[in-house]
Amino acid sequence: MDYSTLLVPLLLAFVALFGMGKGVNVYDAISKGAEEGLAILIRILPALVGLMTAVYMLRASGAMDLFGELLAPLLDRLGIPPETAAMLFIRPVSGSGALAIGSELMAAHGPDSYIGRVAAVMLGSTETTFYTIAVYFGSAGVHRTRYAIPAALLADLTGFVAAAFAVRLLMQGP
Repeated sequence: MDYSTLLVPLLLAFVALFGMGKGVNVYDAISKGAEEGLAILIRILPALVGLMTAVYMLRASGAMDLFGELLAPLLDRLGIPPETAAMLFIRPVSGSGALAIGSELMAAHGPDSYIGRVAAVMLGSTETTFYTIAVYFGSAGVHRTRYAIPAALLADLTGFVAAAFAVRLLMQGP
């Protein structure tokens, strides 16, 4: 028997029993948490819908391909394969969109190719910045992001460059 399948149910039972032991009405606490979660969802849903719509419009319009072609010389200098340009634009906005692009790159070039490996490492070493900001700041009621977006985008760029460098260094890329 695989005991790891019991881990989550045992953890939930432990938390419920611990709460009951402390005199907490566990059902009321769960209900209140679910209610707060739904309120947060309603508050952030418009931003998420707008974000996803913008991503799909940019991708369908061909703007991503145009930006990729324009930035190819710069990407080459940074050591980032130009084929991954669409992922650089989509990843900060949409994790599922970036995963779709990564899958396309791996189907076209192979998962063990330099481009496939860089795409995989980029997916794992960067964040869906705008989605995360929309969710966290929206749930906290923050409207002015000030330096958060530029700092997060700089961190994403650092992650993209580091991913390409790590693949080149550790997996004998070009």
